Amino acid sequence: MTKGNPTKLIVMFTIPMLLGNIFQQLYSMADTLIVSQTIGVDALAAVGSTGSITFLILGLATGLTAGLAVITAQRFGEKDEAGIRRNLAASVIISLVMTVILTAVSVPLTRQILEWMQTPPEILDYAYDYLVVIFAGIGASVAFNLLSNVLRAVGDSKTPLYFLIITSILNVVMDYVFILFFDMGVAGAGYATVLSQVIASVLCLVYIAKKIPLLRIHTEDWKAVGRETALHLKISLPMGFQYSIIAIGSIVLQVTLNRLGADAIAAYTAAGKIDGIATLPLQSFGVTMATYAAQNYGAKQYDRIWEGVRKVAKIVIVYSIVTGIVLSLWGDTFSKLFVGSSSPEVLDMTRIYFLTNATMYVLLALLFIYRYTLQGLGNSLAPTVAGVMELICRVIGALILSNMFGFGGASVSNPLAWLGALVPLFMAYYPLKRELSGRKKSASPLLLEESAATFNEPVFEGTNK
Repeated sequence: MTKGNPTKLIVMFTIPMLLGNIFQQLYSMADTLIVSQTIGVDALAAVGSTGSITFLILGLATGLTAGLAVITAQRFGEKDEAGIRRNLAASVIISLVMTVILTAVSVPLTRQILEWMQTPPEILDYAYDYLVVIFAGIGASVAFNLLSNVLRAVGDSKTPLYFLIITSILNVVMDYVFILFFDMGVAGAGYATVLSQVIASVLCLVYIAKKIPLLRIHTEDWKAVGRETALHLKISLPMGFQYSIIAIGSIVLQVTLNRLGADAIAAYTAAGKIDGIATLPLQSFGVTMATYAAQNYGAKQYDRIWEGVRKVAKIVIVYSIVTGIVLSLWGDTFSKLFVGSSSPEVLDMTRIYFLTNATMYVLLALLFIYRYTLQGLGNSLAPTVAGVMELICRVIGALILSNMFGFGGASVSNPLAWLGALVPLFMAYYPLKRELSGRKKSASPLLLEESAATFNEPVFEGTNK
């Protein structure tokens, strides 16, 4: 991503990632849709009530693997083959250790966590049955996120898409089989999700082993893990904590929804699923900017980074305005897919959600672009501070505004959090931009070309990627 038209490169890289994210979202959407239609609204509320705590645990793993991939992308931009392999070896070890820790902590505490969150008694057992399976399968989620992020870091956003399409279809099929034929209840939805992620991870691993020699770890690369670990943790742990900090705010919000009752949980769950699909393009462009910024940072193409940010910002702002208008007018209609037409109180709440959230998508769009760009540049402090601001603002909305305005106050906590997070990101981005723009390249274009010429081992065998 260091040569060619930035807008075209970013869009073409984002499209398969967006499609992949849509199919990944189908994991969760299929669970909730099938659960609500086959078991009932209480089961829907139960699965929805686990979202924030799942985000807390799996978000740490997701952020960690994303941070590890940032280093991969930077070294790819630098044309450092040995560094890429050492990075992957260290990433594997760190991911394994994190998986063991998260699984050992989360599985035994699942029911206690749900009780701490004041999950309504009528949905507590449903929520436990689903969540304990998801936590037991943390390793599958970590593996797939690590492998797919590594593929994207070296410029391949298509292969993870292909695997996600296959496994998403399998996930839907297994949902019906486990729930209807094996009568496994909401736990069946959890097993379907975990098994689908296992299959996706295996497919990625086989593809990397056969098609990408650049990512084949050598014996000496494992020996360098100790030296690499500190650098990797410096970038990856803050990114993991960013997700967790944001998730804590979501947990506080979920506790508030639990107090408001099952209807409020169902409404937030249904609207949240639509909202999740609508904002996927914003997130996908953001993730692309992390890879784009990291590769160009490694290649010292600083002006190219700022050009990409400007052009992508225009695209996501236009998308945010159009999508916000559509959901503000017809969002409750889409919500009927999950709650039907027999729950008017729930649909009224979804309408409130879209009026308070969809109209503020521009804030979320800029949040994704600036946060991921800074992460791609190796700046972990500003995004972490942004996460803290997001937590503070979301807690204010959940604890204070919900007491004043009920479900509407709770819904406002999201755009309030986006606004709070943008402040430190803006404050960090523009000084960093001035600093990097003032640097001179350490190598002339001729030397860079000579360096690239030595990096001639094919990244992908047997493909045209």
